[in-house]
Amino acid sequence: MLGAAKKLLLEPNPAPVAPVPFEPPRLTAAAIQEKNRMSRSRDRILTNLEEMYTEAFQRAKASGDESQMTSLDFAYRREQLYFEILLDVRDAIEKGR
Repeated sequence: MLGAAKKLLLEPNPAPVAPVPFEPPRLTAAAIQEKNRMSRSRDRILTNLEEMYTEAFQRAKASGDESQMTSLDFAYRREQLYFEILLDVRDAIEKGR
């Protein structure tokens, strides 16, 4: 241990290695190859969305919270529209290959 301490304290330290910058993954044509094809169908995604909002809506209905029911109804329709747009984009990209 004494030798390791002397080495650490008395010998010059090597220059610190610069960290490699993090680059988040990007959606490129190579990333959308057939092997990386999206596995969820349009129907499955929209069915999952409907189930999630139906469950929340039923809870709000059971508690008699009219404002929550209205908010959930609007949110469901908005999210459904967003998903349909995204799914249309996905389908268009897949057809373009």
